[in-house]
Amino acid sequence: MTDNMISSIIVDSALKIHRKLGPGLLESAYKACLKHELINRGLKVETEKPRPIIYEGLKLDHGYRIDLLVEDRVVVELKAVEALNDAHMAQILTYMKLGDYELGLLINFHVRLIKDGIKRFIR
Repeated sequence: MTDNMISSIIVDSALKIHRKLGPGLLESAYKACLKHELINRGLKVETEKPRPIIYEGLKLDHGYRIDLLVEDRVVVELKAVEALNDAHMAQILTYMKLGDYELGLLINFHVRLIKDGIKRFIR
């Protein structure tokens, strides 16, 4: 399965969840629903995936946690905020760089139309 196919399934799942639940819930609720939906669609999903930071041979185990890592390849960072900002975008780009992932999706569920809350990043 290609990254684009995985991405399409993730976006379709987010659309389904947003249609049913709408905006206004906590990020953790959307994360649980998206994980459930993706697993039901046959994808491997890890939540709060810890990734260490390696700096000059020093391994820092408390580097960061990816909200969802799908098929060991696609980073999904979820938000439930008024608006995405530069810090959110820097966060997902950093996760992608440090984990050597090519594709990331930043999804904000706190929007009227979910299509306005989805940003795709390619490294």
